[in-house]
Amino acid sequence: MIQNPILKGFCPDPSIVRAGDDYYIAVSTFEWWPGVKLFHSKDLQNWTQIGAALTRKSQLDMIGDPTSGGVWAPCLSYDNGRFYLVFTDVKTKKGRFYNTHNYLVWTDDIRGEWSEPVYLNSIGFDPSLFHDNDGKKYLLNMVNGFKGVLVQEIDPQTWELIGEQKKVYAGSGIGCTEGPHMYHIGEWYYLLTAEGGTGYDHCVTVARSRSVWGPFETDPHNPLLTSERERDDALQKCGHGDLVQIQSGEWYLAHLCARPKNGDDLCVLGRETAIQKLVLDADGWFRLKCGGRYAKNQTESPEEIVPGNAEVVPALDRFVPENLTENGWNRWQNGYCSPRRPLGSDASLTARNGYLRLIGRESLNSLHRVTLAAKRQTALCMEACTRMEFYPEYEEQLAGLAYMYDAMNFYLFGKTVDAEGNPVLALLKSDGGVITDETEPIRLETDDAVAFRARTGQDGAKVTFSYRQNGVWNTVKEDCTTEILTDEHCRGFTGAHFGMYVHDMTGLALHADFEWFYLGEPQEDET
Repeated sequence: MIQNPILKGFCPDPSIVRAGDDYYIAVSTFEWWPGVKLFHSKDLQNWTQIGAALTRKSQLDMIGDPTSGGVWAPCLSYDNGRFYLVFTDVKTKKGRFYNTHNYLVWTDDIRGEWSEPVYLNSIGFDPSLFHDNDGKKYLLNMVNGFKGVLVQEIDPQTWELIGEQKKVYAGSGIGCTEGPHMYHIGEWYYLLTAEGGTGYDHCVTVARSRSVWGPFETDPHNPLLTSERERDDALQKCGHGDLVQIQSGEWYLAHLCARPKNGDDLCVLGRETAIQKLVLDADGWFRLKCGGRYAKNQTESPEEIVPGNAEVVPALDRFVPENLTENGWNRWQNGYCSPRRPLGSDASLTARNGYLRLIGRESLNSLHRVTLAAKRQTALCMEACTRMEFYPEYEEQLAGLAYMYDAMNFYLFGKTVDAEGNPVLALLKSDGGVITDETEPIRLETDDAVAFRARTGQDGAKVTFSYRQNGVWNTVKEDCTTEILTDEHCRGFTGAHFGMYVHDMTGLALHADFEWFYLGEPQEDET
């Protein structure tokens, strides 16, 4: 059996393809850089991050993008040896007028560089590229305001949209129709959509037609997939799916899901990715192999595939250049990311041997130039820890450990100085942009290196912050709520992250040196 979720912690809106014996998933990244995380598997169960599609500022410029803006709902496809990706960069998401710019990139090597983007349109988010069996290609768009699904032919040589733009589907009636994907199977064109909103009423619906232009008939037993709300241990928010056919001809559905903590409808892990096996019934409609319409915590694995092993990602990173790739701290396989921009020259592994040097820029609540190297939270009970050297001279300089959801909601545990210039530790909380001191400043006896730790409880509902200097761990504050880092509290679409952080709002670009970073299961204090 395949155990769900297959991608844990902030991996929403999956788009899945098969290329030969290999499977790939692309997921949304919103305001986090690099854009569109990519994962690989041989068996649909064990997945390894192999990189990201959007790794250059010429491909994606998210400076100033709002919280939970940026890259929404990519569509990954494969045709004649080439991978294609369409995605939206959301610049505004309030009021009547969304600014949703849709682009196309491609590559012949999914582990390599992707092309420069081709602008398509700004008509709604969640675009997808459909490759028909006759060689024609079409762009599908959800219309802003959830007003239906548009289809328009696209020239595969120039990538210009050509011919009529036609609304082919208004939705099943559930509401909030988005995330369209189309498939030509036999005599039918199947249209898969996400409906019900991306919260607890989310679902996957299906319609079909004998023409790409419709009319599309809605499955009389819709939805194909949704969540079992009555069970605390069931996957929730299930929706936004994509189909893949395996070598044997069987079908699977990769879909969005969430795991609320402690049965209280709060998701600190964000939205994740699960998978379900499908069958076609006698009338040619897709059904869950397990029966019913509720997503399950496990599903049947392909019979002809021998289960493999996922790459083991080290919990501890030591910043020794020879142990890292050319990109250093931004080693894709280890999942590092940063808000809205590549750190570039603001991160260095060569400035001081054995350390990651981060240069301070703007504060964590900025939508522009923030210096944070972070990893997503993948389990409710986790520990993040780092050891740092930092010598501030002004109160506007601070560095340490961040535990954050977005620019408005975070904890920041770091070293700074007080008004007299004495080194102190500060624990700050930002709740909806209102920043408070969680403790009085803690005076440090020496200016030596400091280790910072954030440890969440078994159910993920609380986090405890501690520091170590001269070999002894000291608890600063226990049982701080993690509610401020959940989708529901933040009204967002991402998930909690832990990371190494520095700001210098004096403009002097003071640096902090990080010796190592640990993110994994809680360890003994002596470790």
